[in-house]
Amino acid sequence: MATTKEYKDFVLEQLNLLDNITCKSMMRECLLYYNGILFGGIYDDRLLVKVVDNNKKYNMIESIPYERAKSMYLVDDIDNKELLKEIVIETCKGLSIKK
Repeated sequence: MATTKEYKDFVLEQLNLLDNITCKSMMRECLLYYNGILFGGIYDDRLLVKVVDNNKKYNMIESIPYERAKSMYLVDDIDNKELLKEIVIETCKGLSIKK
């Protein structure tokens, strides 16, 4: 199953509190970047973010985006724009620390 255009558009609308969000299509799914940092993606109509120490406090469920991929966190409360913004920022902070 691939991500629908409607779901992708909905997620991008929910992320509109953040400047510099970009979405790149890849094999019928979408990779999401914030300020040039790949923080997650939309896979099979699910928003997933990379697992880092900074975002463990949100108690998200781990999910596999596709076969043989690393586990990521499923963001299931995408209606809460403020929380979503916080999750993205904290995830990117954690990814910046890793580098």
